Parts: sequence; structure tokens; C-alpha cells
Amino acid sequence: MKLAAGIVRPCNMFQGSSIHLVNSSHCSATTSQQSQKFMSANLRISNSWNPQGNHNPGQSLVSKASKLRDKWMEFQGIKNWEGLLDPLDDNLRNEILRYGEFVEAAYRCFDFDTASPGYATCLYPKNSMLDQCGFSSTGYKVTKSLHATCGVQLPQYCTERIPNWMSTRSSWIGYVAVCNDKSEIARLGRRDVVVAYRGTATSMEWVENLRATLTCLPSEMAPDNCESMVQSGFLSLYTSSTGTHPSLQEIIRDEISKILSKYADEPLSITVTGHSLGAALATLTAHDITTTFKHAPLVTVVSFGGPRVGNRNFRCQLEKNGTKVLRIVNSDDPITKVPGFVFEDNKEMARNGDVKMAGGLSKWLQKRVEETQLVYAEIGHELRLSSRDCPQINDGNMATCHDLKTYLHLVNNFVSSNCPLRATAKKVLNRSPSTAFV
Repeated sequence: MKLAAGIVRPCNMFQGSSIHLVNSSHCSATTSQQSQKFMSANLRISNSWNPQGNHNPGQSLVSKASKLRDKWMEFQGIKNWEGLLDPLDDNLRNEILRYGEFVEAAYRCFDFDTASPGYATCLYPKNSMLDQCGFSSTGYKVTKSLHATCGVQLPQYCTERIPNWMSTRSSWIGYVAVCNDKSEIARLGRRDVVVAYRGTATSMEWVENLRATLTCLPSEMAPDNCESMVQSGFLSLYTSSTGTHPSLQEIIRDEISKILSKYADEPLSITVTGHSLGAALATLTAHDITTTFKHAPLVTVVSFGGPRVGNRNFRCQLEKNGTKVLRIVNSDDPITKVPGFVFEDNKEMARNGDVKMAGGLSKWLQKRVEETQLVYAEIGHELRLSSRDCPQINDGNMATCHDLKTYLHLVNNFVSSNCPLRATAKKVLNRSPSTAFV
């Protein structure tokens, strides 16, 4: 099911509000220099309960915290975010931005330096990871580092002719963190578990990205539906292992099992979040958790700029298991339109490169198309934004449209489909090394 919250266009209704800039980032700017300034800046939302970010001064902070605590299941999607996306509810906005911070932390912790002996590993020890990458006030503690392994093995003649870093198969891709701060648990209304993934960073991950055909899920991930199919490369990264590295799937199952056992008597939520490739892995992770653990708590995906993941049967399986998926989509980001293509079987107009299933399309043709193993389905609920009319992020650059900072900027400024974009940003701080890759 798709729910679009409107296309973003400039709106000046908040110019007189208490929202302010800490850097020049006004959406009426038109020069390329201003565009470059914006993309060299970094949106930073230090906490979802943010006094400086409260753009309704008449509403007390205590009241907002109480609403989040009392209705946290609604913000996690138990009612499919009905009435929260258009206009975008402030508590939901802050929660989306807060989870975006966890994804940003995954980028900051990754060693991108191909000349470094620690390339493709985590820069910081687990116990101080969030502190050292600038997110010390989250109230969460990292309990597990996550590694993904490419299932493709390059032939020997290739590995002998390319640098070692290009053939790196296993790499650090994210972490699991558990909320352990009593005041934050009280504010959230439950203990929250976060699984956060970065996007593509290594050459071998790019190889997996290009394996676009659908493949059947293994039986343990689809016990009730053998026709559930997902993108081959994403599944490979999730399930592949080596003699020295267990699969990402094994790590996740082991860690989630420990967490569920430890906090069995508490209200608990699991939120899986990621950007780009990380968004795809987040969807697979959430599905695996709800399939493996029959009495799992509410599992929610908050994804940014994610590609398509699976077919219609996979979507049905997600919905049957109660997995809630909120996709944050920039309509100008081409990554959200790949891989494959989508056939709509309802009367809604096809969008985003999707193909509408016309009434006259024969079953024969439909079957032939599906045999290409490239027919995907849009999954979950959508908060649809657009960078098109904001000059700072409308430079026609695909990387800009896909960058995590662009997504955080658009979420931070979205109001509703009637007046989609606040005229000014709340905060713009120094840029961090977030990548703009898949």
C-alpha cells in the first residue's frame, strides 16, 4: 500500500515563526554557490525532544512528550500512520529525524579510507561508538556491530590484478543499539531497540547492487509463501558468510534473541533504519525478525532513499507478519525507482516509473513480464517529498538528490501537501562524511 504525502513546493507561511537559521539555508536562494554551501552543511537533530525545534510554541514540551509516550505505537505504525503524514505530525517528524541520526552515525563510524589498514571496518570501539562519532546524547548503547558479506567470489585472475580493497568481501555495515537511559525510556514509553545500516561503500557491495533480478527467499524466511521473492544482491549480502565471518542474518538473529530474552517483561519496540542499500537491508532484517520470532514486539522500518526490494508476494508476507514500513522517498531520487519496474493492478495512476496494469493487458503478457524476474512491488507506506523546488538541493545532481542530508532537510521542512515546505530550515551545521551512494 502506498500513501503519498504530497510533492514538496516552497511555502512561506512559517516565515514569521520561531524557526530560525544558524547558517544561510533559505529556500529562496538561487545561486549555485548557495547550493554548494547547503551541500557542505549538515543537518543535526540532537534529540527528538528538541526545545529549539518546537514550531508550535503554545504547546508545552511536557504535553508533546506525553503524547509520544502515550501513543508511541501509533508513531511506530500500528495504525499505518493514519492521520500523521499529511500534515506531518511534529512528533513523527522528530522520530524520523532521530532515526536518521542513527543512520548518520553508521556512516560516520565507517572507515572509507582505502589506504587504511582498517578499511571497511568500524573506526571506533563498540562501547564508545556513538560518543566518538558525535551522538552521545541519544540514550542508547551499542550492543552489537554488524558485518555484511558479499556472496560473489571474484575469479583469481581478477583478484591478482586489482588492489586488495576492491575485493574486500566482508565489511562493517551498521550496529544494534538498545535504549538504556531511564529518562529516555520514560519519554518514549518503551525500551526501543535500533538496528541501523549505512549505504553502499565497497566495490563488492556495488557488485551485489547490480544483481537486480528477483530470487526466492529461503524457506526459513518464507515458510508460508514460497513465491516471495527479493532482489538477489540484497539477499546475498544478508545471508552470505565466510569461514571467518558469520552472515548478517546470523548476527541479527543471535543478537535479537538475546535482547528479547533480556527484556521479555518490558514494553519493547524494534526499529530498523537505513539509507539506500541500508534501507533495503532494513526491510529484509525486519521481515526476518518477524518471521523468526513469533512473539516479536512491534517491528518498524524507517527507510531513507531505499531501492525496491521484493515482489508482491513479499509485500503480502510483510503485511501478514505485521511488519510496519515507512519509506521516506524523494521523488527526484532515481535510486527509489530501481531496480526493475512495477505493475499497478489498481485504478491509481502509475507514478515514479511504475507501469499501470491496463485492463486490456492480457494474462499471457503479464505472465511473460513476470518471468523476467524484474517485476517488483512498492512496499509499506510512503512519505513522498521532492527536492525539485528547493534551489540548494535542486542542482540536477543525482548524488545530491540521494544524499541522506537532503532527506533530513526535506523531512525537517515538510508541512503538508497543501503547504509542503517551511521557508527556512531549523538547523544547519557542519557536514559529516555521509555518502550519497546506493
